[in-house]
Amino acid sequence: MTDPSNADPRELAKFGELAHNWWDPGSEFRALHAINPLRLDWIAQGIDLAGKTALDVGCGGGLVAEGLAARGALVTGIDLSKKPLEVARLHLLESGLAVDYRQVSAEALARELPGHFDVVTCLEMLEHVPDPQSILNACCQLLKPGGKAFFSTLTRSPASFLLAIVGAEYVLKLLPRGTHDYARFLRPSELARYCRAAGLEPEPPIGLRYNPFTHHCALDREIRVNYLMAATRRTDATPA
Repeated sequence: MTDPSNADPRELAKFGELAHNWWDPGSEFRALHAINPLRLDWIAQGIDLAGKTALDVGCGGGLVAEGLAARGALVTGIDLSKKPLEVARLHLLESGLAVDYRQVSAEALARELPGHFDVVTCLEMLEHVPDPQSILNACCQLLKPGGKAFFSTLTRSPASFLLAIVGAEYVLKLLPRGTHDYARFLRPSELARYCRAAGLEPEPPIGLRYNPFTHHCALDREIRVNYLMAATRRTDATPA
């Protein structure tokens, strides 16, 4: 979910092929279904979502976007992969929620709607794009001054390689092989640096722990694998 120049066609095709399973909690997206309530609660603790304008960047089939809408936000979801967006729109017929889904990049929408949103979420997406700094810049530009962004991604560490790639993709086969590219994982210090360069003031990261056997998840201080980070757009920010 980026500008075409900042999108990996293989990533778009990969998630397009899996789109039909997006809302199946027993599919490749089982882990996302397990952690989604926890992520949404974390966001809701950071900002009152009722009546807020919210954007979900890289929305896929709409798990986060619908969750934000259910909590009272006025939600737009964007992605560059067509099939997941089709699934997301179809699921609205079942949920009865309202989300405006658009096939557009974060960078293009930032040029169209600068300073429009109170909340921007970008969850489990930064590790799939060639240039995360470009996404961070767009997220900042899309936010109103003082607005909040919420990110989640994977740390580039030996633990994440063993658990998220070797364990999840090859041993337990929770995800298709090739879902993740270890070189694109971001250390918390790198994400914080990207935030500051974009005009966002990051908060300390918090770890997200997921047990693939029990499917139990929890927030803790361990940030060697998955982590979350919130950031606020500075009032003096002039993002690129």
